Amino acid sequence: MEAIAIAEEASRTASISRARDVSSAPFVLIFITDQATSFGPFTRQRGSSLEGISMGRLDFQNLKRFKLQLCSSCCFVLLSWLLFLGKTTNGLGVNWGTQASHRLPPTVVVQMLKDNRIDEVKLFDSDPETLSALAGSGIEVMLGIPNSLLQAMTDAGQAAAWVQKYVVRYIFNGGVNIKYVAVGNEPFLRTYNGSFINLTFPALRNIQNALNAANLGDQIKTTVPSNADVLADAQLPSQGTFRSDIFVQMMQIVQFLHQNGCPFTVNIYPFISLYDDSNFPADYAFFNGNGASVTDGPKVYKNVFDASYDTLVAALEHAGFADMDIIVGEIGWPTDGFIAATRQNAQKFNQGFLNHVLSNAGTPSRPNSVIKFYLFSLLDEDQKSIEPGNFERHWGIFQYNGVAKYPLSLPGSANAALASAQGVEYLQQRWCVLAENADLAILGKSINYACTYSDCTSLGYGSSCNPYLDTKGNASYAFNQYFQINNQSSGTCYFDGLGSITYKNPSIQTCQFIVQLAVGSFGNKSMHLSRLIRLMLWSLISALVLQRS
Repeated sequence: MEAIAIAEEASRTASISRARDVSSAPFVLIFITDQATSFGPFTRQRGSSLEGISMGRLDFQNLKRFKLQLCSSCCFVLLSWLLFLGKTTNGLGVNWGTQASHRLPPTVVVQMLKDNRIDEVKLFDSDPETLSALAGSGIEVMLGIPNSLLQAMTDAGQAAAWVQKYVVRYIFNGGVNIKYVAVGNEPFLRTYNGSFINLTFPALRNIQNALNAANLGDQIKTTVPSNADVLADAQLPSQGTFRSDIFVQMMQIVQFLHQNGCPFTVNIYPFISLYDDSNFPADYAFFNGNGASVTDGPKVYKNVFDASYDTLVAALEHAGFADMDIIVGEIGWPTDGFIAATRQNAQKFNQGFLNHVLSNAGTPSRPNSVIKFYLFSLLDEDQKSIEPGNFERHWGIFQYNGVAKYPLSLPGSANAALASAQGVEYLQQRWCVLAENADLAILGKSINYACTYSDCTSLGYGSSCNPYLDTKGNASYAFNQYFQINNQSSGTCYFDGLGSITYKNPSIQTCQFIVQLAVGSFGNKSMHLSRLIRLMLWSLISALVLQRS
């Protein structure tokens, strides 16, 4: 237990000070030339709001009548549920990352999910505050075990303790709808130099065995979100196979997943194809079918997603598990930090992807099939590593404050307008900018300092602020970013006399000068714990009363 506690604390600290190991994502890179098309893995580093229940005196007679009504209702609900199970539909899933300096309160985020009919969420950890907010919402949840905990999870006792603390604790009537546990995140990345190769399978086995021992194995399944570099280079999707240096470990994992009815999870990023290769045909990254195509026997691939997905399908078939379920753990398009990372392109890609998968057309290797997926991501995160590129902090379909970036037609929605977060609290409406009479000769040092300790990714070439700001504008933007990330604290707009506070919003065109979320928006963990306890007590009392009646 001590090892778990230490690793958990290290993980939480890392989420504020630096990018976590969850900030990585995969895809299958496709090189299209006049002679041939080759496939190969490419690696990059990336990483209901319920009110308190008032429990007054209980009327046992009314409760008896309620019990009879409940039985009739249950029969109807059960019949409806059985009919529903016969349908092949997929929900709408998103990744909810928390690598942000100022986080929206989890209760606000959960309500935003519900307002947009987003009914599945994938987490990168198991933060109690987040889980408490999800309790009673009905939203399907994939919990995450970060790579930093894999070593601890190789011990069966510690794995069982983790399951008790973060899974069993939340399974009650009105609790959290936990469906999956992600064990690690892309642990076989080549950039990890084999650090997790021999830890992943033992951790996976121990977590699933602990779920089975808790009688939860039938309803909660483990999975290992994988980067496409678990696949060997292949000329065509049908030639897909697992990498030779990890083939033994991948076979262990896939066989265990199959034995326990668990899915294989892969992250696919067509954007990286375009980012990595300036000659990559842009249309092939989208879903309009107007670009290049790849022919693989009788199968024709008109977009990189289908090709990437079917490369994994082939690898599973060659391993002897052709019928294994596949989850797309991450897929999306950023909106800033690169010339092709725009809101227009993000809207085009995400809407095209949604239309493609929600049509249940499937892929050439798995036609007419349901594809389960999680969009990446829900919110922008200003603390993610930018080693892959400045775009890394801008994957959200919502801004840092829960404001929708662009229209997106979601299943079950009457229109394409996303519902932004409600009840968001901000700091004072003021900004830090370059003083009018500032000495430009000493400006460089201050800009570098401000950008070192805040997020200036919108200033880079091709980014949202680049076309509209000169040197002075860049300085103002950098100063304000530093000012806001430090909660507008006294002295954080000084910069050797170069900074000045203004109450006039300096935003211009697509270049947004933000006002950060108020400190109170972090929420109160004791409040969320109290809420969870109330929900559990209410569930227990209701069960006892019904039994007594």
